[in-house]
Amino acid sequence: MSALRRIFLSLVLIFAGFVAGLVVTERMRAAADARAAASPHAVALTAAPSPGATAPGTTAPDTSAPGTSAPLVAASGPDFTRVAGQAVKGVANISSQQVVRSRTSPFQSDPFFRYFFGDDDVFGQPRDRRSLSLGSGVIISADGYIVTNNHVIGENVRATSTDVTATLPDKREVRGRLIGTDPATDIALVKVNVTGLPAVAWGDSSQLKVGEWVLAIGSPFQLSQTVTAGIVSATGRAQLGFADYEDFIQTDAAINPGNSGGALINTRGELVGINTGIYSESGGYQGIGFAVPSNLAKKVVDDLMKYGEVRRGSIGYIGIEKLTAQLAEEVGAPNTSGAVVSQMSRGSEAYSAGIRPGDVIVQLNGQPVADPSQFSRMVADAKIGSTASVRVLRNGRGIEFKLAIVSSSSARPRR
Repeated sequence: MSALRRIFLSLVLIFAGFVAGLVVTERMRAAADARAAASPHAVALTAAPSPGATAPGTTAPDTSAPGTSAPLVAASGPDFTRVAGQAVKGVANISSQQVVRSRTSPFQSDPFFRYFFGDDDVFGQPRDRRSLSLGSGVIISADGYIVTNNHVIGENVRATSTDVTATLPDKREVRGRLIGTDPATDIALVKVNVTGLPAVAWGDSSQLKVGEWVLAIGSPFQLSQTVTAGIVSATGRAQLGFADYEDFIQTDAAINPGNSGGALINTRGELVGINTGIYSESGGYQGIGFAVPSNLAKKVVDDLMKYGEVRRGSIGYIGIEKLTAQLAEEVGAPNTSGAVVSQMSRGSEAYSAGIRPGDVIVQLNGQPVADPSQFSRMVADAKIGSTASVRVLRNGRGIEFKLAIVSSSSARPRR
């Protein structure tokens, strides 16, 4: 009997130990799970939520707080609603009608007749021809000054009259007075007799960076107050054929016919450019648009307000061309940097100083000249009344000249 009792007690002790072991193991597992949940480095073995989603009962982390990192996937794109809502109030529609008086004649289409008498037939009857152009304009002052493109106003210098109408953002149509134009930069200034207008503040275009967000605002195809967004694709674009003085901002913000003269706005709501043209093989938007930088446009506007014209530096009439590899070899230049003088007026300041056709201009006031467009801008920006130092290569030999910078409006006429 004692043997059976010992066996029974042994079984009871073994069973009790087994139960105790299960209890201890379960508690240790629960403790481990609790530590894992509390650890910041724990990895959940569950399906990942979709980008931007949060788990029930939790909130998304505040990435604006110090020490927090931005999410790998942005929940949405940039929000331009505030900037666009304010900027569209300062952009108007511009329409211009020019009247050109010409004569008609049955001989007008005869090439032989036109060779001797030109396009103006002195024997025909005078007839008025009207041309209409449409575009956009940017209100730059509360008292009614509006900047636009010269080609929006009309580029026919033989026009007998030019009528400008501005449709303001509040839908009022008012007559505008043309203050002045600058074909060299394709900028024009219009004044309307209205006060209290919402003006767009000038921005500093020199601070623009490639890749920076910008908005283009205008009236493409007469769809007023259209806003498109893009980035700055490049700065300092020249030799595009849009104007004589070129220093364009390139953008991929959609610019279409009718956007000309409209605003290029940065993310602070400032005017950084005047939309001017597009590069297109189809006539429509292809992601390559150009705008006159605000710093250049502001200088032109200031001169038009003060003088009715833009006063730039000049060295008289001088024709310059881009150096090709073949031309550089012919004139003895070491490379294609610079601008070769192709023709010039004997009455120009450049000729009086000693510069001659065939010379390669490589420096102006110690600054290297890369191409003809840059040289033209450097001369135009030079202080009127100052003396410029110009270095040229003549037959491969460097020569330096001193020449006067005069006002473009008082430069000696071409002869």
